[in-house]
Amino acid sequence: MARGSGRRRPRAAVTATRVLAGDLGGTKTLLVIADCEQARITVRHRQRFASGDYDDLAPMVSTFLQESGIARPERACFGVAGPVDDDGSRQHSRLTNLPWQLDSTKLSDTLEIPRLRLINDFQAVGYGIEALADGDLHTLQQGQPQRRGIRAALGAGTGLGQTLAVWQGERYEAFPTEGGHADFAPADDLQGQLLQHLRGDLGHVSFERILSGSGLARIYRFLQERAHAQPPQELHEAFESGDPAPLISDMGLAGSDPTASAALDLFVSIYGSQAGNLALTTLARGGVYLAGGIAPQILPRLRDGRFMAAFRNKGRMAALADSIPVHVILNRDVGLLGAALAASHL
Repeated sequence: MARGSGRRRPRAAVTATRVLAGDLGGTKTLLVIADCEQARITVRHRQRFASGDYDDLAPMVSTFLQESGIARPERACFGVAGPVDDDGSRQHSRLTNLPWQLDSTKLSDTLEIPRLRLINDFQAVGYGIEALADGDLHTLQQGQPQRRGIRAALGAGTGLGQTLAVWQGERYEAFPTEGGHADFAPADDLQGQLLQHLRGDLGHVSFERILSGSGLARIYRFLQERAHAQPPQELHEAFESGDPAPLISDMGLAGSDPTASAALDLFVSIYGSQAGNLALTTLARGGVYLAGGIAPQILPRLRDGRFMAAFRNKGRMAALADSIPVHVILNRDVGLLGAALAASHL
C-alpha cells in the first residue's frame, strides 16, 4: 500500500455555541451572552441587574436580550442561589432571598429559548473550573494531580457552598451538595469551646454557621467574651449595623485588633479542616478549589500555612491529604462561566 504524502488533513473548525447564562443572587443578577468553544468562553454582552427591582426572572432577561441587540440564543442556563429540584426533564427553584419561583419549562416557553436549564449556583462553580485560566488560580498545594480525577469545590460567603465534579467520558459534570450543613467537628480544645458556645444559641451547629460572613462574626463574639475584650468603636458600630465580617477580616489582616486577628486565625483553621474533610470524602485527586467571596479577600492568611496545616491534619490519612492539589479561585465570575458551559452542553 502506498504511503500518503505526509500532509495532515486540516481539522474541522469547531463552531462556537452561543448561549445565555446567568448568576442569580438575592442582591444582584449577572447576565451574559457568550460564545462557547469547548471550554473557551467569549463574552459578547454582559449586564448587572439589581434583583429586587424585578418581580420575576423573565422580565429581567427580556430586557437584557432587547438591550443587547444580539439574536436570541437557543440555549440558556441560570445558576440559582438556592436549592434546585430536578426531575430530569425540568427544574424548579425558589431563590433563598427572593420571592421568585422559577420553572425551567415555563421560562423556556416565555423567553422562547428551547433549551434552558436551572442549576444551583455552586454547581455552576463546579462547571466553571474547566473554564479558568492559570491566572485565575492561586495554588496553596501543588499535590499530585490526577488527570480527570474528581474535583471538589467549597466556598465561604453568605453561606458555605460545596460541589463536586466528576469526569463523564467527554467532560466534567458537576453535582450539587448540601455538605455545608454537615455537623461541625472541633479539631482541638478551643474549637470544642466554640462548639459549646454556639450550641447555646443555635442548637445544631453546622460548618456553615462558622464558615460564612455571619460565622466570622460569631467567632469574634466568642473570643471577645472569652477574653473579656472590648471591640474598637468602629467595629462595635459595624456589629450594630449588622455586617461586621468585612471589617473583622480587614482588621485581622492588618493586625489592628488582636481579637479580629485571632478570629481570622480560627476561621482559617476550621476552613482548612473542612476542606480536608471534603477532599477525603470525595477523594478529590483532581483538586480542591476554594471559591466564594471570602477566600480571595483573606488570601494572605490562607497562604501563611495555617490553612494547609489543618487540611493535612488527618491522622492516618495525612499522606493522602498531602497529595491532593488545593487552589484558591480568584476569578469571581467562575459561576457565570460555569452556567455558560452548562448551557453549551444542552
